[in-house]
Amino acid sequence: MPSGLTALRIRMVAALVALGVVTVAFLAGVWAVFYGVCVLLDIGIAAQVAFGATAVTLVTIGGLEYRQIETIERLADAHRVDRETAPALSETATRVAAQLGVPEPTIAVSERDAPEAMAVGLRPNAVHLVLSLGTIAALDDDELEAVIAHELAHVSNRDAIVMTVVSLPVVLADGLGSRIDRIENPGCMALVTVPLKALSGGVWIVGRTITARFSRARELAADRAAAEATGSPAALASALRRLDREIADTPDRDLREAASVSSLSILSLEPAEPEKVMLGPDGATEPSYWWLRARLHRLERFLFETHPPTEDRIDALADRERRR
Repeated sequence: MPSGLTALRIRMVAALVALGVVTVAFLAGVWAVFYGVCVLLDIGIAAQVAFGATAVTLVTIGGLEYRQIETIERLADAHRVDRETAPALSETATRVAAQLGVPEPTIAVSERDAPEAMAVGLRPNAVHLVLSLGTIAALDDDELEAVIAHELAHVSNRDAIVMTVVSLPVVLADGLGSRIDRIENPGCMALVTVPLKALSGGVWIVGRTITARFSRARELAADRAAAEATGSPAALASALRRLDREIADTPDRDLREAASVSSLSILSLEPAEPEKVMLGPDGATEPSYWWLRARLHRLERFLFETHPPTEDRIDALADRERRR
């Protein structure tokens, strides 16, 4: 077994263990919040209420996991296609799947111009390949084949399944935090919503850190596997370079819309720098504390960046091309 794949599988096990710890800690935190509130309010069935709230949370986790693929397709604004509606795309995906020894994926196409490409699923025989119109339009046939090979390499390496699972704490915590934010005038509910908001924030940070560290390793492994399967590291390098330029030219608004699936895509879809809107009647006044906001954004990217630098990936592929 190649050492790179061995290292990836060690990271997969570590990510799953970390996911388990985070999930248990999250459930324990939910139990503690409801138990503490019940004790504070002198409710005699504090343990039962806390257990019930924890059970509901656990069922929610299971429901989110079961619907994870549909959720991701919805976030990507994608619809499924078949051989009749997308014959060339289906033929390429079938050929690449055979090269990598994985089942033929279900294909979904996003209407977005932002260059999205991802493979998601909980079982190798039920993987969905999601591509945006922006990706399909930007690439030639060889480059598109290389991108599809990269995505299906995630299936071959089994990391698509792990990535789908380990992203759950982030999705759950983000969803809980968003629901809490929508509550107007919480009143006495603040006894519950405030600690739950803090808990979801902590889980979101830890979950994103776990996801980011694992994601960086899996992208490099998929690059290597795709280059070997297609026999053309140069095609994947060219595709990465072209997609990176497309992302740079995509408006920040469109990138923000795609940011929810950024960690799953072939390249990061998050803006490299925060959007700077100048103020004042002449548009010449810098926003307050912009220097601080810019530094915090760079710190966030350092902690949560899910992809290696594109130039580093291109250089690694170029080196592989030279050694062919």
